[in-house]
Amino acid sequence: MADTSQDASRTSYDVVLFGATGFTGSLVADYLAEHAPEAVRWALAGRSAAKLQAVRDRLAARRPELKDLPLVIADAGDPVSLRELAGQTRVVISTVGPYLHHGEALVAACAEAGCDYVDLTGEPEFVDTMYLKYHARAVETGARLVHCCGFDSIPTDLGVLYTMRELGPQTGPVRVSGFIRVRGAFSGGTLASAMLAMSRPKAMARTSKARRAAEPKQPGRRFGVLAGPPRHDKTAHAWIAPLPVIDNQVALRSAAALPEYGPDFRYGHFAAVRRLPIALGALALVSGLAISAQVKPLRAAVGKVVKPGQGPDERRRAGSWFTLRLKAEAGGRTLVTEVSGGDPGYGETAKMLAESALCLAFDDLPPTAGQLTTATAMGDALIARLSRAGITFRTLSAPPTSAPGPAARR
Repeated sequence: MADTSQDASRTSYDVVLFGATGFTGSLVADYLAEHAPEAVRWALAGRSAAKLQAVRDRLAARRPELKDLPLVIADAGDPVSLRELAGQTRVVISTVGPYLHHGEALVAACAEAGCDYVDLTGEPEFVDTMYLKYHARAVETGARLVHCCGFDSIPTDLGVLYTMRELGPQTGPVRVSGFIRVRGAFSGGTLASAMLAMSRPKAMARTSKARRAAEPKQPGRRFGVLAGPPRHDKTAHAWIAPLPVIDNQVALRSAAALPEYGPDFRYGHFAAVRRLPIALGALALVSGLAISAQVKPLRAAVGKVVKPGQGPDERRRAGSWFTLRLKAEAGGRTLVTEVSGGDPGYGETAKMLAESALCLAFDDLPPTAGQLTTATAMGDALIARLSRAGITFRTLSAPPTSAPGPAARR
């Protein structure tokens, strides 16, 4: 692997936020303005100079030192501008979705330039397509391409990693179930990405199959998804139903890359709801959206409910929260852990995405390259960052014979 990744001596910036004028992008800009260390060289990027200037003016009203924050003009539809962007920075944060429509050119530019990349996609087809097209080149240039650095799928990926650290290295079967409870609302961009993904089941399946064929084989190791019918679960203290989301794939890819997960690892991601009528209503809503996504007029009508660029206001976000309870079973023992935080889709997602970029830019991490998960690229360093930033990783009940892992001792 050639180590040609970008460094501070030959780039103008440490971090560039692409899509800074969008709903989630503006929240990431707010987070960086408040929490990025003073020495960080960062910039805002997008296609409209006027809109970028407006974001900078808003930030400078609270932080006057940001009045000259650099602005970089780049367009998702202009590969030349994206190559220039990737050549100027060590890490790019992308909030421009749906990524299937707007994301590929920037990933390509970063893979070619050896520039690290993070985004908040939850679109499986996009992630698999980027692996097939750009993973090998990123390995050659030293670029680290890390998708799913928001609510999809950091709580799951790092929550499972934290849990495995608590369990210790495994030589037998491991079964981990994640029970997610949330209170929150979604933005137009999130809705658009979800509807686009659900509208392409055949393409998603083809791309997933192609990726499985291209990935290195793991002789003697097995990985799979836990499922089962909707039911009441004692650990979750709730009714649960399997969630067919990208978190399952992300957790399994981390397991395949990290030998301490053991030779036989399975993960299942479940929605958890305290009352059965609410659970049934949620299943009906998701089913309705999935059906609507298959019919273009219905898909367009749903898209008008919350338009891209719109999202929950500050008051609504302040009252939002999430908890992910993880039950791990291995060697006849059971361990229960939990990841929790505030507004999942926006406040905490902005935090996770920004801290992921800062982690890649500044932390002492294992040498890796190519398309990676947050657990394999950043792991314990990112858990530590997010813990300091207010996201909680904790052990609720530990096996009597287990010793505290490194995450628990921090």
